[in-house]
Amino acid sequence: MTSMLQRPAPVGRLVDQFEKGLDAPICLTWELTYACNLSCVHCLSSSGRRDPRELTTDQCKSIIDELQRMQVFYVNIGGGEPTVRPDFWELVDYATAHQVGVKFSTNGVRIDEKVARRLAASDYVDVQISLDGATAEVNDAVRGPGSFAMAVRALENLADAGFRDAKISVVVTRHNVAQLDDFKALADRYGATLRITRLRPSGRGADVWDELHPTGAQQRELYDWLVAHGDGVLTGDSFFHLSAYGDALPGLNLCGAGRVVCLIDPVGDVYACPFAIHEQFLAGNILSDGGFQQVWQHSELFADLRSPQTGGACTKCAHYDACRGGCMAAKFFTGLPMDGPDPECVQGFGEAALESERTVPKSSVDHSRTGQRRTPRAPVPLTLMTRPPAKICDENPLAGMTRSE
Repeated sequence: MTSMLQRPAPVGRLVDQFEKGLDAPICLTWELTYACNLSCVHCLSSSGRRDPRELTTDQCKSIIDELQRMQVFYVNIGGGEPTVRPDFWELVDYATAHQVGVKFSTNGVRIDEKVARRLAASDYVDVQISLDGATAEVNDAVRGPGSFAMAVRALENLADAGFRDAKISVVVTRHNVAQLDDFKALADRYGATLRITRLRPSGRGADVWDELHPTGAQQRELYDWLVAHGDGVLTGDSFFHLSAYGDALPGLNLCGAGRVVCLIDPVGDVYACPFAIHEQFLAGNILSDGGFQQVWQHSELFADLRSPQTGGACTKCAHYDACRGGCMAAKFFTGLPMDGPDPECVQGFGEAALESERTVPKSSVDHSRTGQRRTPRAPVPLTLMTRPPAKICDENPLAGMTRSE
């Protein structure tokens, strides 16, 4: 993959080159369906019901053909619950046969013993099981009754089948921060890798963000835990806003929306980021705008995102080079200006911004089965960690790529 510039970019930091965009995304998320057997209170895509305009099998295969031509090495498949699509395994097999690796996220509903054996026999498919509590009490309050047992059963089936290195994916909330050690122990028990991500106020998550996002004290606990125990724990670029505490956490230290990441939704709409499903971040549609490559390389929205950003008032902060102003989606869905501070700014500027007058936008789509937003159950008692940092986290989503200094 190369820079979108017409001439070679000067040698320098990868992050500086990535700001200008690449000719193919590093991380492409593809939501195959909005249908889901669960109704998680923080679902970023407000999933539940299938959209009748969902791409057909042939249309999905055409997208895979295009990804192969663009040399997109793998795709993150999600939803909704992607395994409920009748053609899910057909599409997985088609992708891997066309040199496009697959990582798919699932709540485990279809990972029985037979499916686990099938997955263990493949070299090009990775599985990510979603859990939001290391106990049923914490997890099921967010994901629904029985969801913890269903996910653990899937992990057991994968381990018994010999599947190596499944992922346990955790959205960090104020109710599970105290369970990070327990999540890591759970991953170790099943030969899996722990992956933790940030709660964004997207989709149904916008309605519960005030109640579920970690407190300021918990943000510090999370940072200290990553510094002390982050070896082998995946974070991607979820927590670069925490770098303003001091030492930067390794990873892509900028918002990659439209530059190195994007989302394809079930009807072929392309959004700048999986956490920004809103018409303001809609770059185009694969069916009506000439295909994915055309949208990725020529949409006006992506061109704007790849142009030099001012950073606004945040550039005056001594920590701007570490946090880059934070998450675009988190700012947008809390009604903060895009050139303002992240709502969870660890220096406190986001808290002050949230107290000002603002208009909070709603998601453009809602596929919740009831048509009504759910609210979380009563808060779960918390026990904060107090261990000091030991060493810096070493997880890096750019592993294997050459870094120029």
